[in-house]
Amino acid sequence: MSHARIIKAAAAQISPVLNEAEGTLHKVLDTIDQAARQGVQIIVFPETFVPYYPYFSFIRPPMTSGAEHMALYEHAVVVPGPVTDAVAQRARQHGMVVVLGVNERDHGTIYNTQIIFDETGALRLKRRKITPTFHERMVWGQGDGSGLKVVDTGVGRVGALACWEHYNPLARYALMAQHEEIHCAQFPGSLVGPIFADQMEVTIRHHALEAGCFVINSTGWLTDEQIQSITPEPGLQRALRGGCCTAIVSPEGVHLAPPLKEGEGLLIADLDMSLVTKRKRMMDSVGHYARPELLSLNLDDRPTTPVHARSRAGGVAAEGAATETLLVPLACAPVSATQPLRVA
Repeated sequence: MSHARIIKAAAAQISPVLNEAEGTLHKVLDTIDQAARQGVQIIVFPETFVPYYPYFSFIRPPMTSGAEHMALYEHAVVVPGPVTDAVAQRARQHGMVVVLGVNERDHGTIYNTQIIFDETGALRLKRRKITPTFHERMVWGQGDGSGLKVVDTGVGRVGALACWEHYNPLARYALMAQHEEIHCAQFPGSLVGPIFADQMEVTIRHHALEAGCFVINSTGWLTDEQIQSITPEPGLQRALRGGCCTAIVSPEGVHLAPPLKEGEGLLIADLDMSLVTKRKRMMDSVGHYARPELLSLNLDDRPTTPVHARSRAGGVAAEGAATETLLVPLACAPVSATQPLRVA
């Protein structure tokens, strides 16, 4: 749980280098260095920031975006790999927790992936967005329950969700039930317009209040030149402006610094971890304010896999041995009557 201590946190609102993973990675590393010079202990970057969010998929129909989708495959990140090694080294060098969004390529599929490095540079969590939203379903695969985890770090218990996963109350509750102290939210930014920023602010402030945790939210930013490079059509360009609300919110739902709505910048604030207990003393959604005998969550946190190979004798097949292949659906455990969260 929280202690009487102050954590310096940062949320980065920066633009990617479109169509280039290496350039975007250099901006990430430079931003980590900049934050370190200001004493930052945890930093959050935008959704799928490396190499870049697939903005093309929001404004172009699938049948005309094949080339852009293929380019994303070419620049996507393998986890672990050279990109994660470079970020891990910086995290270790500065003793900083780093939360980064990437397009992760796993063989023939790309995933919207959030990765958390602790202050030693260890990759503590790799989670995939469980349900891509609307246009994103043509770009990314689905994640599973194995990523709905909170990890212990030097700054506290850290969890993460991406974009409209925050509209899935059960996903948020899974993290709340693991006593999340710092929640890291990531959105693409430069999308939909001002209404997206307004909705985002409501969402992150509500989670801070309901979970009794800090929320560090990071959104990306596109320059006018980048928007014009994505589409020359003025009507479609309007869909790639606004929608930014990089913010840091306390467990009491209060902005700890004015949110960034435009341009690049690094938002920095002090997190007084005693506020977690102060909020939960009044309302602990997974403790004295919960009613698990009436309402509880069943979470299957096993990684999914398309093939389970077993020998005909019933054991695990030896390499090269004849096997029968079974496609095994996930089974749901019965709902617990005594705990708010049941892990299958």
